[in-house]
Amino acid sequence: MGVIGRVSRLSRQLEQRLDPVFARHGLEQGLFDVLATLRRSGEPYRMRPADLAASVMLTSSGITKRLDRLEAAGLVERHPDPQDRRGLLIELTPAGRELVDAALADHVAAEHQLLAALTPDDRDRLAGLLRILLLGLPATASPDGEPGPGGPGGEARRDRDPSPHREPE
Repeated sequence: MGVIGRVSRLSRQLEQRLDPVFARHGLEQGLFDVLATLRRSGEPYRMRPADLAASVMLTSSGITKRLDRLEAAGLVERHPDPQDRRGLLIELTPAGRELVDAALADHVAAEHQLLAALTPDDRDRLAGLLRILLLGLPATASPDGEPGPGGPGGEARRDRDPSPHREPE
């Protein structure tokens, strides 16, 4: 009970401390996650919606809602996929790249501050233990139907390290 209680409280505390970082850039964590995933994809910062949805662990309707908001803000564009007449590609705009880069710098600084109580070895051990715990959980769906982390294949979709700027191990 102590582990679960601390993990739950820690999750809430981390969100409360990171939300203002995203808000300073006019973002929410979910929108930042999409932008950061596109940024991580490398030039030309373009992905198919299905791949993007799988990477951020959203349903097709969930990713569509986020993409609609990001497109309306001029941060992403939808383009026809030259490889698939029926398909689309989502591309990070120059404004989107500038915004995610600025937000990422603040996010990394906030993470360093949040983890300051741990030594580098402690952080590595904790990350490893949390990864093992996450992989051991059965895959679940949230109440809104969004796929949840954990279970076999959960890490293949996206390493659920809460830092979307890090590459999966």
